[in-house]
Amino acid sequence: MGATFGQRLRDVRKRRGLSQRELAAVSGVSLSLIRKLEQAERDGTRLETAHRLAVALRVPTTQLVSDRGDGEPEGSPADQWEAVRRALTDTVRVPGPEEPPTLTGVRAALDSALPLFSTDRYTELGTILPPLIRDTDALAETDPDGKAVRARLMQLTGWLLTQTRQFKAAHVALERALGEATDELHAATTVSTQCWLLLRQGKLDAARELATRWADEVEPRVSRATPAELSAWGWLLLRHSAASVRDNRPDEADQALRLAHSAAIAMGREFAPEKDFLRALGPVTVKLKRAENALIADRPDHVLQLAERVPTSGLRPTSNNRNRHLLDVAEANVRLRRYAEAVDVLEHVRTVAPQWLPNQRYAQDILGRVIERRRTLTPGMRSLADAIGVPL
Repeated sequence: MGATFGQRLRDVRKRRGLSQRELAAVSGVSLSLIRKLEQAERDGTRLETAHRLAVALRVPTTQLVSDRGDGEPEGSPADQWEAVRRALTDTVRVPGPEEPPTLTGVRAALDSALPLFSTDRYTELGTILPPLIRDTDALAETDPDGKAVRARLMQLTGWLLTQTRQFKAAHVALERALGEATDELHAATTVSTQCWLLLRQGKLDAARELATRWADEVEPRVSRATPAELSAWGWLLLRHSAASVRDNRPDEADQALRLAHSAAIAMGREFAPEKDFLRALGPVTVKLKRAENALIADRPDHVLQLAERVPTSGLRPTSNNRNRHLLDVAEANVRLRRYAEAVDVLEHVRTVAPQWLPNQRYAQDILGRVIERRRTLTPGMRSLADAIGVPL
């Protein structure tokens, strides 16, 4: 159900760090009326009064009067991907420069973009991806080797769009990547991302079945397998486990996690190819996913115990797997009513992954519950809430 006028007023006031008395002084609205509105003794007020409150709180009047419901908050980062979505779906080719793209040039451009993907540089990616997608499309029409480059770009783009909740466009990109996969391992990595996309959409059965089928197909002989083969198999098992634990199939989830652990142990360390970060896997990654499963099973104390045993080395500070784990740690702290600790974790993630964090609805939910349970907010909490996009 939507929030009332009084609830919205109280939430925005808290975010601005004002007491009821201070808001009354700044807005010119009586303290008694503000109290009655926030305590639901009055359902609403005149538009003129709402406007005075909105001016004092520095928000649009409609933000107090109207309930946006479950829609995206204003200023949603989704808008920055419009040009990428167009480049994926437009059938009419945009005229390019007179010189057509070359295989060497496009490969070099994609290689130079890899650090932007692996470190979540969304602003830069939103700018360079549309022309890069169009160049790879043009190249693939004239050069057979260009299809492999396009498959690789589509795989990365599908992963990025899944990360940023652009689900329809992610599906398009991943289907194109799978259709042009150059080998079984490339296809398995793409399917792993497809499973993640299904998980984020809540399609647990489809994710579990897809991960199971492909894990069976690519299962290697562990004693002879290469790190790339173990990584492809291990990630599919992790997707299987994630879908199963969310679908209340704990035994199935544990079995898949044990097999993924065996793959990671056979690798001996974190496998992190320089030019293919999506295949990064190893014992530390599996530990992070074990903690994620523990949180799904509502064992926040166990999450924190596992987190203490996760090595601080072995993963990049900007690793999505590492930062997703830290969100689980923050959530576990919230469930245990350790709100200051949760905020400290979120502040750390904000420091190491400033463009990634605002795209995580999970982070917004975590901090939103902290805000709800505190009478007043520190300046740091208000700044963090604005930075990650907690709705006012």
